[in-house]
Amino acid sequence: MRTEPFTMERNVLEIGQEVEITEGRLPRAWYYTAEPAAAMSANIPLNARISSKKGTVTAKKLEGSTYIIEITFDE
Repeated sequence: MRTEPFTMERNVLEIGQEVEITEGRLPRAWYYTAEPAAAMSANIPLNARISSKKGTVTAKKLEGSTYIIEITFDE
Protein backbone atom coordinates (compact mmCIF):
# COMPACT_ATOMS: atom_id res chain seq x y z
CA MET A 1 0.00 0.00 0.00
CA ARG A 2 1.15 3.51 -0.80
CA THR A 3 -0.44 6.72 0.44
CA GLU A 4 0.14 10.16 -1.09
CA PRO A 5 -1.24 13.57 -0.03
CA PHE A 6 -3.26 15.60 -2.54
CA THR A 7 -4.53 19.19 -2.25
CA MET A 8 -8.20 19.84 -2.92
CA GLU A 9 -9.72 23.34 -3.06
CA ARG A 10 -13.38 22.35 -3.42
CA ASN A 11 -14.99 19.82 -1.09
CA VAL A 12 -15.83 17.29 -3.82
CA LEU A 13 -14.21 14.03 -2.65
CA GLU A 14 -15.22 11.97 0.37
CA ILE A 15 -13.42 9.34 2.45
CA GLY A 16 -13.90 5.89 0.90
CA GLN A 17 -14.44 7.25 -2.61
CA GLU A 18 -12.46 5.58 -5.41
CA VAL A 19 -10.74 8.02 -7.78
CA GLU A 20 -8.84 7.75 -11.03
CA ILE A 21 -5.64 9.71 -11.44
CA THR A 22 -3.88 11.10 -14.47
CA GLU A 23 -0.17 11.66 -14.67
CA GLY A 24 1.76 14.70 -15.82
CA ARG A 25 5.48 15.09 -16.27
CA LEU A 26 7.78 17.96 -15.41
CA PRO A 27 11.48 18.05 -16.31
CA ARG A 28 12.49 16.53 -12.94
CA ALA A 29 9.27 15.22 -11.41
CA TRP A 30 5.81 13.71 -11.87
CA TYR A 31 2.53 15.23 -10.71
CA TYR A 32 -0.90 13.61 -10.47
CA THR A 33 -4.47 14.87 -10.75
CA ALA A 34 -7.44 13.11 -9.17
CA GLU A 35 -10.11 13.33 -11.86
CA PRO A 36 -12.19 15.19 -12.78
CA ALA A 37 -9.70 17.86 -11.67
CA ALA A 38 -10.73 17.42 -8.03
CA ALA A 39 -7.31 17.34 -6.34
CA MET A 40 -3.63 17.58 -7.19
CA SER A 41 -0.51 15.96 -5.78
CA ALA A 42 2.75 17.65 -4.95
CA ASN A 43 5.63 17.06 -7.35
CA ILE A 44 6.94 13.51 -6.96
CA PRO A 45 10.54 12.63 -7.89
CA LEU A 46 11.08 10.73 -11.14
CA ASN A 47 12.19 7.60 -9.29
CA ALA A 48 9.00 7.52 -7.14
CA ARG A 49 6.41 7.33 -9.94
CA ILE A 50 2.91 6.07 -9.00
CA SER A 51 2.13 3.00 -11.10
CA SER A 52 -1.55 2.64 -10.11
CA LYS A 53 -4.20 4.56 -11.99
CA LYS A 54 -6.90 4.24 -9.29
CA GLY A 55 -6.85 4.89 -5.57
CA THR A 56 -9.12 5.36 -2.58
CA VAL A 57 -9.50 8.50 -0.46
CA THR A 58 -8.53 7.45 3.07
CA ALA A 59 -8.32 10.76 4.97
CA LYS A 60 -9.46 14.37 4.61
CA LYS A 61 -8.45 17.41 6.66
CA LEU A 62 -9.32 21.08 6.25
CA GLU A 63 -6.28 23.37 6.44
CA GLY A 64 -7.17 27.01 6.01
CA SER A 65 -9.26 27.25 2.86
CA THR A 66 -8.04 23.99 1.27
CA TYR A 67 -8.42 20.31 2.04
CA ILE A 68 -5.53 17.88 2.30
CA ILE A 69 -6.67 14.41 1.33
CA GLU A 70 -4.75 11.17 1.36
CA ILE A 71 -5.20 8.72 -1.49
CA THR A 72 -4.08 5.14 -0.96
CA PHE A 73 -2.92 3.01 -3.89
CA ASP A 74 -2.38 -0.76 -4.14
CA GLU A 75 1.37 -0.77 -4.74
